[in-house]
Amino acid sequence: MAEPEIACEVYWAVFTIDDKIGFLNEIREIADEFETHIILFDADRLAGRDHVEAALRHAWRSWTRGDPIANSIEMEALLYAAGTRQCQVASSFGIHPGENRSYVAVCPPAPGVQGRLAGLVTFFDDDLEEEIDPVKRARLADLFSITPEEVAVVGEGRFRDLVLERVALLDVYR
Repeated sequence: MAEPEIACEVYWAVFTIDDKIGFLNEIREIADEFETHIILFDADRLAGRDHVEAALRHAWRSWTRGDPIANSIEMEALLYAAGTRQCQVASSFGIHPGENRSYVAVCPPAPGVQGRLAGLVTFFDDDLEEEIDPVKRARLADLFSITPEEVAVVGEGRFRDLVLERVALLDVYR
């Protein structure tokens, strides 16, 4: 029997944070009001929407199996996004003070939640560009310990697959 998967809506947004704790408290209040989970991913540390969806899928799977690493589904998703068991590292894949370019995941989808979040973030209909420019590629290679040799083996066009492999490998290293 296949494991159940949670449905999520993923949006692209930009926002500025002065008070990280205050901002997270507001996000948590909205999530509680709509009985959902809202997970904010730093788009500059991700290899695109596929990366977000893979992290969500793996996090939900570990959560429903009853063997999560973290105490919340939100942190579980960030752990998978970062490909690490270290919460401190994973938290850097969430929000930060200053301007944020973010994927906002709402799991499960909840009618009206995007409207409530619009008071805190600016949503864009256009999806975040999926191209990984050389600067972002270097950042991702560093974050996920991807070597030039690995890229040479799979080819530049499959760089994103190397990042997604790191997400999946977290299950192996548990």
